[in-house]
Amino acid sequence: MGMRRALYPGSFDPVTNGHIDVIYRAIELFDELIVAIAENDSKTPLFSTEERVESVRKSLRNDIPVQVLILDGLLADFAKKNQINVVIRGLRAVSDFEFEFQMALMNRHLHPQLETVFLTPQEDYTYLSSRLVKEVARLGGDISKFVPPAVATKLKKIYTPCL
Repeated sequence: MGMRRALYPGSFDPVTNGHIDVIYRAIELFDELIVAIAENDSKTPLFSTEERVESVRKSLRNDIPVQVLILDGLLADFAKKNQINVVIRGLRAVSDFEFEFQMALMNRHLHPQLETVFLTPQEDYTYLSSRLVKEVARLGGDISKFVPPAVATKLKKIYTPCL
């Protein structure tokens, strides 16, 4: 049997401790993980794609088999091109399931060998989302427990008005 490779796609705008937790859970199950930072034209991200790639890389230990790449286009095409048959998706709550289930079925339709594995983050992170973290940061709240230190610093710079 060859190496078991998986793909964890997302916008990661910004990467949260919930994302990091799912990455570490996935790496326990697979030999190699590709974290794919999505370029999504329908969203206006706070951070550039390159900043998001860098934030994920800086947030991970150096000793784990993870690559951080840019995903431009269809996830199914990216998976085929990189010979990956497993997609990792984090599920925080039942409300995530319907959308994620639809995406999994569409991806399987586009790439029949592609399976989706749903992982749940540590309970402390089940309510956490990038959108919520940005909102708390924008309103001056403490986000240090929700994101890696480098991300907290960047968000503080963005949302602290210049005096």
